[in-house]
Amino acid sequence: MKNIIKIALFSIVCLSNSFASNSLNKSILNKKNDFHDLLVIDTVKVTSSDSKKTDPKKKTILNNKNENDIVIDEENDNYLIKQLIHVASDNLGVTYRAGGTSKNGFDCSGLVYATFIKFDLTLPRSSHEMAEVGIKIDPQSAKKGDLIFFINRGQKRINHVGIVVEVIEDEIKFIHSSTQSGVVISSIKEPYYQRTFAQINRVLE
Repeated sequence: MKNIIKIALFSIVCLSNSFASNSLNKSILNKKNDFHDLLVIDTVKVTSSDSKKTDPKKKTILNNKNENDIVIDEENDNYLIKQLIHVASDNLGVTYRAGGTSKNGFDCSGLVYATFIKFDLTLPRSSHEMAEVGIKIDPQSAKKGDLIFFINRGQKRINHVGIVVEVIEDEIKFIHSSTQSGVVISSIKEPYYQRTFAQINRVLE
């Protein structure tokens, strides 16, 4: 009888210990789960924070400045003419190129067209069409900035143009792109240009 009681008591103690152990393990598991949840939350927060650091908002700045253009701040014809001559003269020495309008090469009307377009002044592309722009003036009244035209190579209409850059008494100097020398400054006093001179037009008042 005593042995039966001992066995029963032993069984009760074991069951109690087992229940306590299970309860403890369950409690530990719950704590681990709670801790895991906290870790997950913290991880999300850290990830969100890192995302903001690694992916900041970008600021876009548009660059709409064209450095090749020349801006004139003064409304002064004399100033404009000086700048036209300056731009044209910056191409001295550039070779002749049929149809050219850049430093890779100019033809005569290409030089004039490219110079004026820098200031948003659009002329026709060919020399004989340019000769229809503005008003014809006497050579004695020529001044800087006027266009000077020639008929050469046995042609029947104007086929060469330049920009007047200097007038000294009866001598007119002009910048142009010649087939032989490229962009140069020549004089109306030179025999060839005396023979082929056609007219002078004033396109800027």
